[in-house]
Amino acid sequence: MPLVYTFWITLSATLAIAGHYLALDWLHWIFKPATTLLIAVWAWRAQTVERGYQRVILIGLLLSCLGDVFLMLPGDWFLHGLVSFLLAHVGYLFAFRLRAPWVGHLWPFLLYALIAAPIVWILWPYLPSLLRAPVLLYVAALAAMAAQATAVWWRRRDRLTALAAIGGASFVLSDAILAWNRFVDPFEAGRLANLLSYWLAQWLIALSVATSVRSR
Repeated sequence: MPLVYTFWITLSATLAIAGHYLALDWLHWIFKPATTLLIAVWAWRAQTVERGYQRVILIGLLLSCLGDVFLMLPGDWFLHGLVSFLLAHVGYLFAFRLRAPWVGHLWPFLLYALIAAPIVWILWPYLPSLLRAPVLLYVAALAAMAAQATAVWWRRRDRLTALAAIGGASFVLSDAILAWNRFVDPFEAGRLANLLSYWLAQWLIALSVATSVRSR
């Protein structure tokens, strides 16, 4: 049941965040990927008639978990994490394509372009030169993923597509906070806001798989 998974995911996320703020690195290292893995387990066990969609979403979640690991490793593994999440967003983008044609409605893509452009403009002076092209590609993939999710919801207007659309928007918010906190002006609550919006995004996208409230 989603409620049971919500409890364990919330508990795991709380422990991961506590590990960060209490400087208990081992706690953060265990429960950060564990939280995303729990979400992936839900997506794998959920009852659905859209098996192709389920498989691609699951791949995206596993790639996200890999990105989680890269971003918390000692040293500079940011680019590896960026590539992992880029591939995850490409996966989500193709999953949403399974539910509706590409660019079925233009306005979500224009909307997310208007959101993404100022984010890139603000970040650009702060980015190391080697990261500028990867970040630009990443932002394009992220915005396209969120826009396609919204376009699918606008076409179908049902609960599952609404969950995915809100999840896509939450992902944009999460990554905007992460980028600001990492490159522009770190703030104390930045990590908390980033992780909460990130796991909300992943959970909502995972929930968009299920055509039943029960799981196998």
